[in-house]
Amino acid sequence: MKIVLLGKNGQLGWELNRALATLGEVQAFDYPEIDLAQPEGACRSLRQSRPDLIVNATAYTAVDRAESEAELAMAVNGLAPGRLAETAQELKAALIHYSTDYVFDGTKGSPHTEADAPNPLNVYGKSKLAGERSVAQVNGAYLILRTSWVYSLRRDSFVTKALQWARKQETLHIVTDQISNPTWARMLAEITAQLVAKGGSNLYNWLAERKGIYHLAGNGCTSRFELVKFILEHDPQREGHRVREIQPALTSDFPTPARRPLYTCLDCTRFTDTFGLRLPDWKNALILAMNKDG
Repeated sequence: MKIVLLGKNGQLGWELNRALATLGEVQAFDYPEIDLAQPEGACRSLRQSRPDLIVNATAYTAVDRAESEAELAMAVNGLAPGRLAETAQELKAALIHYSTDYVFDGTKGSPHTEADAPNPLNVYGKSKLAGERSVAQVNGAYLILRTSWVYSLRRDSFVTKALQWARKQETLHIVTDQISNPTWARMLAEITAQLVAKGGSNLYNWLAERKGIYHLAGNGCTSRFELVKFILEHDPQREGHRVREIQPALTSDFPTPARRPLYTCLDCTRFTDTFGLRLPDWKNALILAMNKDG
């Protein structure tokens, strides 16, 4: 199998580059080799490579900066995925594209299914929703995998920031009203590879029969507050902590350019029912990540 991976240097892309290598030849690209703000270069590379599978782990992820760079965020997150989908269809290649819980407004109060209507609150979420729609409109052999709170210990993430705060500050103020599924990038990459392996040599037709949007995130939900408590309790290097107290706070206590949705738990039942796979409990994954330098 010939695979092209876009976004090899991100926290998910780094893991995908390794996980997908078990399935065949992987050609991996990132900025500045490709620039999805100008996707035609990436599409030319795809036509030269003629892959069986395209995995797009590239995204504009600066949520607050997107408010002032809406055109760039929309180009990378909204328009480019559609061009990739068109090229994939032209080449009869399967496409896997990642999206986000931020397509929801966070007001439902119970886990979101794929049937729930998106209503993003910020430019980032709007751009990712536009990307979902541009891929689906092409109607090829595609999967859109919505995930949430992706972290890695190899790249900057909420988990690494929490560990840094604990070593620098005696009191932390962490929000209690943002709730979702923490997702370890390595396991997200590995389950993607397992999914692709199930398709075998007939991947294009196999995915075409199962195409659509699926929620794929760590099993179970938690708040940022409880997540930080758990991170610090299970840090293998707790002796380096300066923190003495973790104080609950609200999102409204920390004004930011972009509004954050509060409750964006993802229900991943459809993915499990369709593919027979699921990610483990977020607590187990996080313990493993911290003990494996993940």
